[in-house]
Amino acid sequence: MLGAAHKPGALPLRPLGLGDMYDAAVRIIRFNPKATVGSAVLVAAVAMAIPVLITGLLTWTVDLSFDESSGDLSRDELLGLVGSFGSLGVGSILQSIGLILVTGMIAHVTAAAAIGRRLTLAEAWQATRGKRWKLIGLTFLLGLLITAIIGVYALTWVPVVLLADGWQIVIYGLVTVPLFLCFLVWFWIRVYYLPVPALMLEDIGVLGAIGRGFRLTKGQFWRTFGIALLTVLIAQIAGSMLAAPVSVAGQLVLAGGGPAKYAVLGLVVTNALTNVISAAFVAPFTTTVASLQYLDQRMRKEAYDVELMARAGITPS
Repeated sequence: MLGAAHKPGALPLRPLGLGDMYDAAVRIIRFNPKATVGSAVLVAAVAMAIPVLITGLLTWTVDLSFDESSGDLSRDELLGLVGSFGSLGVGSILQSIGLILVTGMIAHVTAAAAIGRRLTLAEAWQATRGKRWKLIGLTFLLGLLITAIIGVYALTWVPVVLLADGWQIVIYGLVTVPLFLCFLVWFWIRVYYLPVPALMLEDIGVLGAIGRGFRLTKGQFWRTFGIALLTVLIAQIAGSMLAAPVSVAGQLVLAGGGPAKYAVLGLVVTNALTNVISAAFVAPFTTTVASLQYLDQRMRKEAYDVELMARAGITPS
């Protein structure tokens, strides 16, 4: 049972339970709205403004409505649709890159909240100075590793499909697919989950951050996995519920027989708004909980609570 502890900020300075983490996450977001929700909304809004503006321009310069009965697209219609949905893809990529930087900011916000400090948006951004490109590099490196892992597994199917009989293919799938999914879960927790707060809060590089995340989750896999999975489920469900009214409203407008000229614009605007609303909750909540798990593991394994007390000006009794 967890005992009483000093609590100079949003969380008690001792190993954290699930309730402690979620309570602290809500407190951090509530009392640092600009540096958490505000930063996520700003990034998503700027990124999603690109496809909205481009689609709006195309709507008034190129006829994006097309005759569905003919099934044929004119050259202008095709270029317009490619430009519109291509800009939506670009906006999504830029949003993803921006949210990577937001995760770094929130790691600093969480660490500051542990000792009773409240970072402004400008202070949180300044705290990431010198680590921003490393953070982007870390994220892309982890993404490449996941892509390579999936690619290698996919290649193992080639000789099986070409050389094996039907029942052998089924057996191979029944055996290897669950094992592969288990490995992806292991990779997510041991390699992917904690390097970001480690990189931002410690004087280490990209590979050092991956190593730190691996060591901190040693012997804590199931606990870390359970909290991480529950957090993702809560965030996705809540984000979907928050974005649902906009999505439904957009579908009703499109189905209501409005001008066909604005159908693509309406679709892009609806998609952009749902992305912004979802990002406003999902990114801050999941990143804050991950940062809290990082602090928790350090307090459990390295007596980091003592160092946090010293930073908060508390003398351990």
